[in-house]
Amino acid sequence: MFNDQEKHKGGIATMAQVNLTLNQEEILLLLSSGNSSKAFKTLLTKSLNQFLVAESANQLGAEPYERTAERQDQRNGSRERPLTTRIGTIVLNVPRHRKQPFHTMLFENYQRSEAALITTMAEMVIDGVSTRKVAKVMEELCGKEFSRTVVSEACKKLDPEVEAFRNRPIEPGRYPFLMADATYFKTRENHRTVSKAFMVAVGITGTGEREIIGFNVFDDESNATWSSFIQSLKLRGLSDVLMYTSDAHPSIRYAMGNEFPGAVWQRCQFHFIRNILDAAPKNYKAGIETEIREMFNCETIADARKRRDEIIKDYSDVAEKAMEILDNGFEDSMTIMSLPTEMHRPLRTSNLVERLNGELKRRSDVIKIFPNVASIIRLMGSVTIDYNEALSRKKKLFYSTSLSKISQETRLQFISLAREQYKKAQAA
Repeated sequence: MFNDQEKHKGGIATMAQVNLTLNQEEILLLLSSGNSSKAFKTLLTKSLNQFLVAESANQLGAEPYERTAERQDQRNGSRERPLTTRIGTIVLNVPRHRKQPFHTMLFENYQRSEAALITTMAEMVIDGVSTRKVAKVMEELCGKEFSRTVVSEACKKLDPEVEAFRNRPIEPGRYPFLMADATYFKTRENHRTVSKAFMVAVGITGTGEREIIGFNVFDDESNATWSSFIQSLKLRGLSDVLMYTSDAHPSIRYAMGNEFPGAVWQRCQFHFIRNILDAAPKNYKAGIETEIREMFNCETIADARKRRDEIIKDYSDVAEKAMEILDNGFEDSMTIMSLPTEMHRPLRTSNLVERLNGELKRRSDVIKIFPNVASIIRLMGSVTIDYNEALSRKKKLFYSTSLSKISQETRLQFISLAREQYKKAQAA
């Protein structure tokens, strides 16, 4: 059972339920047939056909043969339409209506990322940089070969959507909180295999909504490239950033310090723990990690500082370098303690971006080496759009009342602290 699109009755939005009518005997018979591909195709076809029927009922305002004053239109049969999926091409029965065309987001939503994956792999085959394994994967995904013309047409449809998403205007003042990070993908360039930095920025609104507001590909992570990326966000409208969360990469801090000098830095606690443990002897890593996590969960900054001092005292003789990192980075990792309590957990790490990076890596595993930078933007951009849509359906991190609790005094303290952080970073 799963939810269909919203249905409006008397001005009130309701959710229709789709009930799959496959019984256990039928499912077992399909799965025991010895042809798992055919079995899963049949299950997926039946599921999606029932989803389309439910969508049709929503738009008509009535179930089949149902008499109701809310009926908007009449059914007019159906037409067959193929849908390419990871388990091959299936044929669905798309409903038809007499007066108004039947509308469904199923094909667009299901195939955006798949189209990007298929076209990128097809490019690899066409450009002569593929392996037998890649060709096999492509055949398994789509069940057919792609000519140069088909790939070209698919790319023409996909690229404008990706470009529109990553270059869309940003509403000024909408994102008081920002998270930024980068991951790397290999691509071919001038007959060599090189790594490219894929930079991503996630904005968090004053009402706790998460949105991916930008991404781009650069040669590396330098002051110049991070500045270019942050400047692009600013030119599109990003303004009034109160706080940003990131790891301790100096170029992110350089770019933010120049473009948003009043934005205070929250050092990602996840990355900070990793930095500390990397410098700790193996036998003490587990104990140090446990105690640091307890420190981060303290209710007040005074308690956290006390816990820090105890940890340093206990481990300085056996993990001197690790304790030095803890001492030097502690204050920057606890910036969130000046915010309302309910904002601490959502903003203390950049794990939100890390999870996106993990999904990007997972989806790129079958590619291994991209044929060009454009294919990175195409595939990773399409996955990013899908991920952004998933974020929009998640529960808010906090509410507008939380933002209103931040006093003007705290905001002024943040501006002063941001300048101190930037000077410290420049001197390092």
